[in-house]
Amino acid sequence: MKKIFLYILLFCFGFIHTGLIDAASAAIEPISAAAESQTSPETAETFKGRAEINDKLEKENKKLFTGEMEQLEPKDVIKMTVSQVLSSGFTEEGDEFFAEISTDVEGQKGVILPAGTIAHGNVREIEESKRLGRDGWIEVSFDYLITPDGREIPIEGQMSTKLNPVASTGKMVAKGAGYTAVGGVVGGVLALNMFGLPAAVVSQGYTLAGGAALGGAVGLGMALYKKGKDVLISPGDEIRVKITKGIDLPVFRNEALKQEEFNCDGLNVKITNISFEKDPFGELNTITVAIVITNLTDKYFTGFDISLQNDLNASFYPSVFGDTTILFSKIKPGDRVAGRISFSVDNIKRKHWLIFYDRAQRKQVAKLSIDNAFKEIQNKKEKGKKPKKGIFQREYAKD
Repeated sequence: MKKIFLYILLFCFGFIHTGLIDAASAAIEPISAAAESQTSPETAETFKGRAEINDKLEKENKKLFTGEMEQLEPKDVIKMTVSQVLSSGFTEEGDEFFAEISTDVEGQKGVILPAGTIAHGNVREIEESKRLGRDGWIEVSFDYLITPDGREIPIEGQMSTKLNPVASTGKMVAKGAGYTAVGGVVGGVLALNMFGLPAAVVSQGYTLAGGAALGGAVGLGMALYKKGKDVLISPGDEIRVKITKGIDLPVFRNEALKQEEFNCDGLNVKITNISFEKDPFGELNTITVAIVITNLTDKYFTGFDISLQNDLNASFYPSVFGDTTILFSKIKPGDRVAGRISFSVDNIKRKHWLIFYDRAQRKQVAKLSIDNAFKEIQNKKEKGKKPKKGIFQREYAKD
């Protein structure tokens, strides 16, 4: 009986011992699996992928930027062109809009905001025109920029068309005085015509004075009744945005800002000068390009095989109102021609390319950036000059 009881105890003890071992093994397995997962090929690939992405970004940054920083300081002014209509007649407070930086913003070390950078703005306050000749006004603010390379940069900037109180009051007084003076002259002339010179002499000039007073009152009434002008900012109009908070920005490499170009073998086109001119109607919308063409291809070109294309893919053909030296030239294989050619465009501040077409197939065989050439020409002119201080934007040369 004792032996049987002993066997039962041993069996129970063995069963419990085995259960404890299994439980311990079960508890250890997740820990082991977790440890294995940390060193598994999948995890290694994940870390490797992250490292590759960081390396790629670092390489791209080195291609884009010089590694130096420049500060966009408070009170710096950036020129932009708006992309939609802003009017005190129908624009409302809180409306969003976009503007585009029209020319490169540069510091002493180089470009920090390239042309084409998009600015996001909001309408802060707006006031319609009122009586007494008071003009409407609009105030806008900007909160971030989107650069051509896809970076989003927070900024603080603002623009206002509102006159200061002194200037506004002076303008209203001047308008009122003008209307009153004109009314007085008109009233005096009418009195002289109605009553004649003898009546003026007999009344010792009171008829003229009365007519002038009445005319002045009518003129003053017109001044009080007349409304001012509604402010209107149209697409393409340039605005000046004042920065209200400083920010450090990286300096772009010159090579990173160059526009894409291509050429065909044997066609050598050198742009020697670019000027921005007014058309016969006084509008600044003509781009004149001085070029030297060496044609070592088997193709035949004339001025009608050349156009200007902007970044919206709009094409502009040579203008007869500008320089026509190249327009009527025949550029045969083996010829070397130098001259100027003019194009009337819708906005001289957009990016443009000089395009050469194959006459037979009417396809592009060369595409040369006007912006690249303009920067190279400007850099050559600025060599030897004293460096400019602070932030500035390139100005277009106007002939």
